[in-house]
This record gives sequence, C-alpha cells and structure tokens, in this order.
Amino acid sequence: MNDKTLRDLRRPAARQAGGKPPRIEFPCDYPIKVVGDAAEDFAATVCQIVNRHDSTFDATTIAVVPSRNGRFQSVRLTLRAQGEAQLKALFAELKGTGRVHMVV
Repeated sequence: MNDKTLRDLRRPAARQAGGKPPRIEFPCDYPIKVVGDAAEDFAATVCQIVNRHDSTFDATTIAVVPSRNGRFQSVRLTLRAQGEAQLKALFAELKGTGRVHMVV
C-alpha cells in the first residue's frame, strides 16, 4: 500500500446538512432481496411491483432462489433508485401484499 492510498482512506466522508454522512447517493443501482412464500407467481408479482416504482427495471435480470426446504423463495434484483421516498414506497407496497416476509 502506498502513501496516496493511506491518505485517501483517511479523507473525511462527505457530510449532509446536520453533520451526518449520506447513507446512499442517489440515483444509484440498488440491489434488493425479497423473501416470501414459494409460489409460481411470486417472482412475477415482485417484478410487477418493482416495475411500478422503476420504469427502467429489467425483469430478465432477476434471480429466484428457493430455500433449502422449498418453502420460501428469494427474488434478487437490482433497480435504479432515485431517492429514499421511492424506496420507502416500494418496500411498503411489497410488504403490503401479505406475501413478502422480508425485504433486504
């Protein structure tokens, strides 16, 4: 490691109003994992909801991973996040389906 790398690591993080570093800089690619009960239409339901919140979302890029015993599925995807309000609305709609157990 050279001296320039050390200086870069010690540089203070950018600050928001109020003195806190920003959590996420928008817009950005935002990966999420949606976990719910396994069903044939679970991934399609998740994709429809995500598409309402991000019109550029490409459903062909998702990965559906079943749990070890097959009771649950996780849908892993990346969307283009424009702001915190968008993400909160997306998470609320996903949880509001009653089919989603967790959004990570």
